[in-house]
This record gives sequence, structure tokens and C-alpha cells, in this order.
Amino acid sequence: MQNPDEKKKFVQAKFSAISGKYDFLNSVLSFQIDRYWRWVTTRELREFPQGIVLDLCAGTLPLSLELTRQARERKVLAVDFCEGMLRAGVSTLPADGRRDRIGPVVGDGEQIPVRDNSVWGVTVAFGVRNLARTQQGLNEMHRVLKPGGKLLVLEFSRPQNPVIKPIYSFYLNRVLPRVAGFVSGDKEAYDYLASSIAAFYAPDELLGMLNKAGFARTYHKPLTFGVVTVYVGVKG
Repeated sequence: MQNPDEKKKFVQAKFSAISGKYDFLNSVLSFQIDRYWRWVTTRELREFPQGIVLDLCAGTLPLSLELTRQARERKVLAVDFCEGMLRAGVSTLPADGRRDRIGPVVGDGEQIPVRDNSVWGVTVAFGVRNLARTQQGLNEMHRVLKPGGKLLVLEFSRPQNPVIKPIYSFYLNRVLPRVAGFVSGDKEAYDYLASSIAAFYAPDELLGMLNKAGFARTYHKPLTFGVVTVYVGVKG
């Protein structure tokens, strides 16, 4: 899967195959800590309670829901290149008013269908790792943000704690693919999850890519012993 176009096709096919059980598996396999991760990430946008936020690689819309829950006047453009994931998310949207503030759109994170300087925030939860051309995607995220707007990337990382590291590695490589594969019927999708985390950029590398894309005041916050990391960049 070194070829970017082949990776894109593979990821799209795998997410389409598991879209119906994606939310359930995320919740179970993370012991529901994923809700806390999304809460922390969304809190970084509290200075922008109004206007439009782009939720890129939105999947089944869990982060879009948290974005609209935390700010009642905020609208979210939810973009994902897998239509099956968006359809699965739309089918479970609650009838509490948030449905009207989330606009799902099928689109590519490397060619975002949004005008220049048009959104106050861009969020990406567990999606940057799946981009075939990461730097191009980050450049696009910078392009669509208004000056002063903020990018938030929530992504899996590799814990460095000597106690947590081997436990996490065993769970990620041995337990998770088998359990998720059994439930979803597609073990290959979760084998890919483990391998993509292992191959992903170290925090300092990704921050360097944010800087290269033009972001200022970049920093990162490790959560849950470094299992995930929130990366933040502000458009100067």
C-alpha cells in the first residue's frame, strides 16, 4: 500500500465494509474513553462557539455531534470520502436539533470542497493517519481556515511509558484485530489499524508538517498515557 492511490482505495473499501458496526466497536474497544478524547478535542474550539467548523474525515459523525453539543449555535460541515460511513452516521443522528446543524458531504480530505478562508475550525479525528498524501491534506486544512482559525487533529500515537507500552502493543496487535475482526467480519481492516499506527509520524514530525503547511503556535497534548494525541495549529 505504498502507492497513495492504492492506499486511498483500500481505506475507502475497508471503512465502507465496517461502517455499520464502526461506532459500536470504537466504543467497546476503547472502553468508551473515546468519548472523553472527543470532548477534550472539541473544548479547544470553545473560543469559536458560532460559525462553521469543518469536521474532516467525519466518518459516522461522532465528533460532529460533540461539536454541536458543546456549542448550540455552531454549524458543522462533515466531510468524508466514504459515503457509507456518512450514511451510517446520518441514520443515527438524534432528533434534538443537532441534525439540522450538521451537513454531511462526500469529499476528499486532500482536495477539500470548501472555499479559502471560510471556516473557523477544522477537526480531524483519527483521519489524518488515513490520508494518502498527508502533507497535501494539511496544506488543504490550512487553506480553508480563516486567519486566526484553529486546526485540531485527534490521532492515535505510540505510548512511551515503559509499563504501558508493552501492554498497549499487545492489545493493539493481538487482541484488538481478533475481537474487532470477529464482530465486524473484517479482520484486515483492524490489522490495518495496528500497522498504520505503528507507521504514523512521531508527534514532533507531525508538528513539523503543520509548520510546513503554514500553521503557527503549534503544540500537542498526549492523552491517556499517550495512547492518543491532540495536535493543535493556529492559522496566522
